[in-house]
Amino acid sequence: MTITDTDSSASLPDDSGLMLAARILAGGTEPKPLLEIVPPSGWAALDLREVWRYRDLLVVLAERDIKLRYKQTALGIVWVILQPLLAAGIFAFVFGKVLKAPSDGVPYFMFSFVGLLGYNVFSNTLTRASACVVGNSQLVSKVYFPRLILPLSTVGSTLIDFFVAAALLVAMMAYTHIWPGLPVLLLPLWLLLMILLAVGLGLYTAALMVSYRDLQYVIPVLLQLILYASPVAYPVAAVPAKYQFWFHANPVSGLLEAFRWSLMGRGSIEWPAVAYSIAVVIVVSIAGAFSFKRMERKFADVI
Repeated sequence: MTITDTDSSASLPDDSGLMLAARILAGGTEPKPLLEIVPPSGWAALDLREVWRYRDLLVVLAERDIKLRYKQTALGIVWVILQPLLAAGIFAFVFGKVLKAPSDGVPYFMFSFVGLLGYNVFSNTLTRASACVVGNSQLVSKVYFPRLILPLSTVGSTLIDFFVAAALLVAMMAYTHIWPGLPVLLLPLWLLLMILLAVGLGLYTAALMVSYRDLQYVIPVLLQLILYASPVAYPVAAVPAKYQFWFHANPVSGLLEAFRWSLMGRGSIEWPAVAYSIAVVIVVSIAGAFSFKRMERKFADVI
């Protein structure tokens, strides 16, 4: 949606309703509106300056998402730590004890916990971004603002979850005397790329979910498939050579391996796979943003 100022000098006195009725009865014309909201046509360009003008709303929505996340829960933010701890314990038993998968010379519990730490950034961002438009249906149908703000506002709660769990990881690394070294300087890059990938996919699925609510059931199943098709609970070296190509076709795989390499300082990183993941992130984020802008003009009518 775009807003154009058609007549910034037009104004009406306090008895504007009576004067407007008198002008119409006398054969006059209705005055031009101060603001005119025009729906975009075709592939509308991204207006990031408009998003910046509404940055206060972005902050408010992000704060609201964080406050409501664990409201009226017994454990509150403890769930941020408890969920990856339980999952890492299960993975450590199944893949570490039963299947005897390698873990690059680190305790398998920490190995799987780091994988979950990175994967949860992608999973949580995609899940929340996908449901943001439908979850704010009353706001979308009654108030004008750049709809792109809704999926962007979900990133704040994801980062809060990440930093809380990362604090626990630092304590675990201090206890086991495992330090990442210089590769940790690249950690913000991998974190940013995973968020961009999730937001790009979330923009597209959020726009589709307005018309097709089935996606709210499809996305959790898809995320479970991606979880086991990514090196979360096992390293890339454990994948048979004949499946390596299909394994690396998943862009999350290259980013997770780089994420673990930066945090643990162990193993190796396959730069061709990382370059492929970066290319996919760029394409998906741009395509998702433009697709969202194209479909947003019917949100208020369909939602």
